[in-house]
Amino acid sequence: MRISGNNVFNRYMLAIGINLFYFKTFVLGLRGYIRDKKDLKRQKGTNTDFPFGKSFPIFSDKFDAAGIMSGHYFWQDLHVAQKIFENNPKKHLDIGSRIDGFVAHIAVFREIDVIDIRPQHSKVNINFRQADLMKLPEDMIGAYDSISSLHAIEHFGLGRYGDPIDYYGYAKALDNITRILTIGGKFYFSVPIGKQRIEFNGHRVFSVEFLLNILDKGYVLESFSYVDDAGDLHENAEMTKYNITNNFGCNYGCGIFELTKK
Repeated sequence: MRISGNNVFNRYMLAIGINLFYFKTFVLGLRGYIRDKKDLKRQKGTNTDFPFGKSFPIFSDKFDAAGIMSGHYFWQDLHVAQKIFENNPKKHLDIGSRIDGFVAHIAVFREIDVIDIRPQHSKVNINFRQADLMKLPEDMIGAYDSISSLHAIEHFGLGRYGDPIDYYGYAKALDNITRILTIGGKFYFSVPIGKQRIEFNGHRVFSVEFLLNILDKGYVLESFSYVDDAGDLHENAEMTKYNITNNFGCNYGCGIFELTKK
């Protein structure tokens, strides 16, 4: 469940550990929980097949939908994973994308290297390296013909993940990705799109025109898709001047770029 990024009060509540959605479902669900447990004990009677153990109360699931098949992460993970599967690069590197989403999708069908500023303690079939992409490790220059970074670059330099504060962190990260990638290599890139701003310390939101201007220096745009504010995917969107200027109608959408290094 995603609480709206525009609701500042909800964000402050989350920061101190209070999730208003779960509080509401607790209030709504407690009476039903007590009633259901009494009914189950009555039905059990003297049967000993399943004795009661300690309680494990969960109130929120009955108020949720049956999973989420929309939104930024759902669509970008599927969309880009399919692109990488079809392209089948020699060496693929992911930078900061969600491990239990996109990276897991890729690891199903190929080897993948991952770097993140935070440590990773799990032992899985993924080659992990802890590094700050704003300070490029020299041994990575020209080392990959395919790179992904999904919903990550918008955080660089804002301190949210323990990274150093750097107003130009996003630009340093993009410059270093260009240095890591071989000529002709693919870069799959997504960030929030809309009116350009910083929502500290959560993320930056980029205008499409700004992104196109900085990416044009090093890349050819192969395709652009986006997830709109309602959470729906629009593949291979038409790059008209109107659409670009108006950020495809998004306030907090997700732009997904498929790029080839010049």
